[in-house]
Amino acid sequence: MPVFKKSSGGDPGNYRLNLLALNPRMQTHATLCSSAAKKQDKKHWKRNADKSGSNCEMLENNFDDIKHTTLSERGALREAMRCLKCADAPCQKSCPTNLDIKSFITSIANKNYYGAAKMILSDNPLGLTCGMVCPTSDLCVGGCNLYATEEGPINIGGLQQFATEVFKAMNIPQIRSPSLPPPAEIPEGYHAKIALFGAGPASISCASFLARLGYSDITVFEKQQYIGGLSTSEIPQFRLPYDVVNFEAELMKDLGVKIVCGKGLGIEGMTINTLKEEGYKAVFIGIGLPEPNKDGIFQGLRMDQGFYTSKDFLPLVAMASKPGMCACHSPLPLIQGTVIVLGAGDTAFDCATSALRCGARRVFVVFRKGFTNIRAVPEEMELAKEEKCEFLPFLSPRKVVVKGGRIVAMEFVRTEQAEAGHWIEDEDQIVRLKTDVVISAFGSVLGDPKVKEAMNPIQFNRWGLPEVDPETMQTSESWVFAGGDIGGLANTTVESVNDGKQASWYMHRYIQSLYGAAVSTTPELPLFCTPIDLVDISVEVAGLKFPNPFGLASATPTTSSPMIRRAFEAGWGFALTKTFSLDKTTGEVTGEMQALPRA
Repeated sequence: MPVFKKSSGGDPGNYRLNLLALNPRMQTHATLCSSAAKKQDKKHWKRNADKSGSNCEMLENNFDDIKHTTLSERGALREAMRCLKCADAPCQKSCPTNLDIKSFITSIANKNYYGAAKMILSDNPLGLTCGMVCPTSDLCVGGCNLYATEEGPINIGGLQQFATEVFKAMNIPQIRSPSLPPPAEIPEGYHAKIALFGAGPASISCASFLARLGYSDITVFEKQQYIGGLSTSEIPQFRLPYDVVNFEAELMKDLGVKIVCGKGLGIEGMTINTLKEEGYKAVFIGIGLPEPNKDGIFQGLRMDQGFYTSKDFLPLVAMASKPGMCACHSPLPLIQGTVIVLGAGDTAFDCATSALRCGARRVFVVFRKGFTNIRAVPEEMELAKEEKCEFLPFLSPRKVVVKGGRIVAMEFVRTEQAEAGHWIEDEDQIVRLKTDVVISAFGSVLGDPKVKEAMNPIQFNRWGLPEVDPETMQTSESWVFAGGDIGGLANTTVESVNDGKQASWYMHRYIQSLYGAAVSTTPELPLFCTPIDLVDISVEVAGLKFPNPFGLASATPTTSSPMIRRAFEAGWGFALTKTFSLDKTTGEVTGEMQALPRA
């Protein structure tokens, strides 16, 4: 009896399943089926993408999530249960913001999603953004002890995204730490005026930690009419939706931080010196690198001729595809035919995948060095590869061919690596590629003379960026701090977040020194808090009051005083114990079963 029968009429690929044939039978002979028939069957049942196609996928106007790391609740629970909870936690040592990764994964495994999100946001105010766009394979996941196992490393980015997305759906505001004195009683130094330039990851992080410390007069100046910096303008919607950026900015604003759009350094006469005259005690500069690094062969070319820089193209795509970013309702850039993207960084691959969504038929990513020298993280490159972008290595641009006011081709020369390691260009090997659009993604620079003049008297290094102390994030002017791309140290969003975090503590120490207040030499940044933390769930049993009804029973976790102390630090309300193990400092304690309340 055949298992599948073609239905009469209609689509010939429409199969009708003979359910009776699914009853298990012992195989009595080898099965015979022609390769031609199996190829047809495969097309009907195949679930992954067909690799035989030569053209790019039709992705026009499709900005759905494409991240492989995104997890459902079921997937998150399964992944969290795999974690070894390593004592030395190499994943945490690989995280720029030093997240307590094993602890938040344990919270997820226990279905304590709020606790996991609180732990993440305590160390990283942009925890959801980083869960979505972090190059985890080069950071925390790269350090996972399960990397060499059959199942592979833990999907840490996916777990972080899951926990913070659940918290985002809760719609709970952030509040000041209950340990802080009331605003009316806070010392004078905490009313100092603080300015931050740029509303990107570094500034949002810095402002959030300063507000948690208790500062009440913090203003973020953003020259654009939208917030988020590069997270908004240059990371596409299918990787980082705008509502995620807005959610994290709102958490910052919950603490009283003000954002002023349309103002920045060099705009309407605003400079470092004018801020000092207006009484600002500290400034943080986190404006990124606003101008594109443009090769000389592109001078004079315009967008209507088919030439874009990444700083032109990606913001246009963002404004058309990110709901809530702006009220302009602009259309997507009209990209037709063949596109050449120049560069091998994360931004270049974002340009390539975005071009497909703007109507490009084919996309070529062209770069000077080989595949082993690609600067982009593997996740970005794999996504572009899956969407059938083509990669052309060892090519350096030489000339843009323009006919009839439009770009029609580009000429390249081959590059080779010499034995000494440096790269040379062979002018005898010329490659000409037809194209309709060229997108240059050769990095960014700080090139606006008005902005540089507004930063006077800050000293600049040989790369044209402010001189920044890598530990304190201070510039040559002790009251001015800088971080993120403009600091020259951060290459990723999470590193920019950590720059802001680092700067916040040293800005705090600097401001308090102005008022003669002593500050601990050990950093003590307050944790993330919400109204949930103020709820009283204490219970009283047999005359003893416990902060909560959750305790540890007499077992391995309560056999020594250090273990019980750690349990109390983790939030357990009490520990039930019968006998302590021998402890040289406290001696052996034996006797009846007793409940120890948390002090």
